[in-house]
Amino acid sequence: MKTILCDALGIKFPIFQGGMAWISDASLAAAVSNAGGLGIIAAGNAPADFLLREIRKIKSMTDKPFGVNIMLMSPYAEEVAQVIADEKVKIIVTGAGNPAKYMKMWTEYGAKVIPVVASVALAKLMARSGAFAVISEGGEAGGHVGDITTMALVPQVCDAVNIPVIAAGGIADGRGIAAALMLGASGVQVGTRFLVATECNVHENYKSMVLKAKDIDTVSTGKRLGHPVRAIKNNFVREFSSKEYDNSVSDSELEKFGEGRLKLAATDGDTKEGCFLSGQIAGLVNREQTAKEIIEEMFSQAKEILGKAGSFYE
Repeated sequence: MKTILCDALGIKFPIFQGGMAWISDASLAAAVSNAGGLGIIAAGNAPADFLLREIRKIKSMTDKPFGVNIMLMSPYAEEVAQVIADEKVKIIVTGAGNPAKYMKMWTEYGAKVIPVVASVALAKLMARSGAFAVISEGGEAGGHVGDITTMALVPQVCDAVNIPVIAAGGIADGRGIAAALMLGASGVQVGTRFLVATECNVHENYKSMVLKAKDIDTVSTGKRLGHPVRAIKNNFVREFSSKEYDNSVSDSELEKFGEGRLKLAATDGDTKEGCFLSGQIAGLVNREQTAKEIIEEMFSQAKEILGKAGSFYE
């Protein structure tokens, strides 16, 4: 299961672990990297000193490649971007914005920048800006999402750019990997399934929410604010959705109502008032495993499925 990403990034399997804010720490990222994938630390909305500690921690836990995800709409984006450069992080995933202002600073020391994109137009812009690859993420994904589904978005992005494309959104087993490769992707990014990895330090209530979720248990909210997110339905999400369609609630009030909810879920495990980000594929995630077991199982399934492709021809 080798693709162009493997040699270019020094990884065994063409799989990225999603950069999940307050969840994707050095422990999870190191486990994924040591298992042959690309582990990614998420900066999220955390201050720069948090990221610095996690970067230095992962360097003591693995000698394999790893990446950092920077959320460009974070109030700490400027200082986080500088920490990434100071620590010479070689693989940088960006989301929720345009990384153009930081590209030169990162690429000058040889970093590979891989933006998450939710449209063909943004993919083209990132390719022109010097991105090494793009992560084409469909609306099935957990966290910040766009409107277009993975099945529709990935082949269009693959046709539009001449750089590697990583498929994300709705991938949790070997069938998803096989489908992504057939759509033209060079690899996949997986978030929700890694949420329940043994090495993931998220609160046990969060893992339980994902393991219990069914196919219809997530919903996307926040479109009114311009940055919708997908999460598991609970008291908070239902109330937020109600306020979103209430014209008497201002945008600033709605923003304030949602502040800190992800950390409340990931750190405190508050099942009523926290925001449990998760992809629609949660219904397929039904047991906790090590990162190594997850990766090897997924690629074993994909290899078996792709090996049977010839059976469809006479």
